[in-house]
Amino acid sequence: MTAMTATTVKAVVTGHSRGLGAAVAETLRARGVGVLGLSRRTAGAPDIEEAALDLSDPAALAAWLEGGGLGRFLEGASTALLVNNAGTVAPIGPPGVLGAGETARAVTLNVTAPLMLADAFAAATSGMPDRRIVHISSGAGRSAYPGWGVYGATKAALDHHARCVALDALPGLRITSLAPGVIDTDMQADIRATPAERFPNLSRFVGLKRDGGLSAPGDVAARLVDYLLGEGFGADPVTDLRSL
Repeated sequence: MTAMTATTVKAVVTGHSRGLGAAVAETLRARGVGVLGLSRRTAGAPDIEEAALDLSDPAALAAWLEGGGLGRFLEGASTALLVNNAGTVAPIGPPGVLGAGETARAVTLNVTAPLMLADAFAAATSGMPDRRIVHISSGAGRSAYPGWGVYGATKAALDHHARCVALDALPGLRITSLAPGVIDTDMQADIRATPAERFPNLSRFVGLKRDGGLSAPGDVAARLVDYLLGEGFGADPVTDLRSL
């Protein structure tokens, strides 16, 4: 455990059933942190509390929050963490081929759900001396890529939300929107399966997989959790894990 007592720390991790989210949830659990995972599917992970919740459905998320599940889990903690990890890279392509439904789903999952959870988390932890929010962002929110207009825009929204919340200076609340690097997850497989006419940078990502240029989720999770639990968390509202 880094820089705090594990017995009083509780963390909410979205998208915990696979990929980086699963690795982060397990890393936190292994360090003695109580974990609540929110995903469409439960993972059956030992010693992790879970709620099956479709975060692309704002009505379902609102109903769960109104039911008090978040507050009940966080009760008794002196340090609370929110890891807004769930997200999607789809739809990929230029305007005109994406579809209203897929676009709305991406914006809801990548932006609406994290902002709803951040608001509820701040309310549930009011008065707590140490509460921390990390949005899992992307370099795509800071540099433009053809075909990633929706994905990049949603990640840029998380970056700007973190900047604004940092300026709000709520007592005890720290926040960072963190780009974790390029990780060997199902999202990368989805990118490589995209037709080149929709994603002109396809060859770069195929090459990263072929040449061993993707980071392992467990390695990224270990560094991310070190930062999340460390004293320096939140010094900058927008960060890149590779530069820490």
